Amino acid sequence: MDSVLDLLGLAERAGEQTKKYSGGMKRRLNIGIGLLHRPRLLILDEPTVGVDPQSRNSILEAVGNLSSEGTAVLYTTHYMEEAERLCDRIAILDQGRVQAEGTRDELITLTGGLDQITLVGTGRITAAAEALRSLDGVHRVTDSGGTGLMLTVTDGAALLAGIVTTAARSGMTMASVAVTRPDLESVFLHLTGKALRD
Repeated sequence: MDSVLDLLGLAERAGEQTKKYSGGMKRRLNIGIGLLHRPRLLILDEPTVGVDPQSRNSILEAVGNLSSEGTAVLYTTHYMEEAERLCDRIAILDQGRVQAEGTRDELITLTGGLDQITLVGTGRITAAAEALRSLDGVHRVTDSGGTGLMLTVTDGAALLAGIVTTAARSGMTMASVAVTRPDLESVFLHLTGKALRD
């Protein structure tokens, strides 16, 4: 019991009645009860739903430590950042069916592994779009309704300086630039055609 309470950050509150625990502490205690018999497999179904950020972080740290102690964890979540942080292998499910399964990097390749660069600005946006289409590594350039451009590129960090320079030389004045790397949420959207939902 002592090692489980320590793992979950509840050792200092061990002597208190659980009715005095916060919701996040009760959630951690539930996980602890599941660990008491030192299972080889622990199944957690959305363990961080409805808990405060501090408790959420404590739960994620505790789950992350379980594999080093020899416990396998089957973890279900709608929060893709949790899956990216904790899971060695990930299955994307939609409407009860497995759409894809693999490591994070294997799943990212399903989207083509391409980055998105967003250029927001004014000026000669159409001329900038034409010039950017001719650059190596730029796969697609889309006008964002006259407010800027959205580019799909290979290795956005490496191409960023050249893209900004080319757009500026073409007469576009930029207000902001953002590079977005593919993540599990973009994989889900790519596979299902819809955003994450409850």
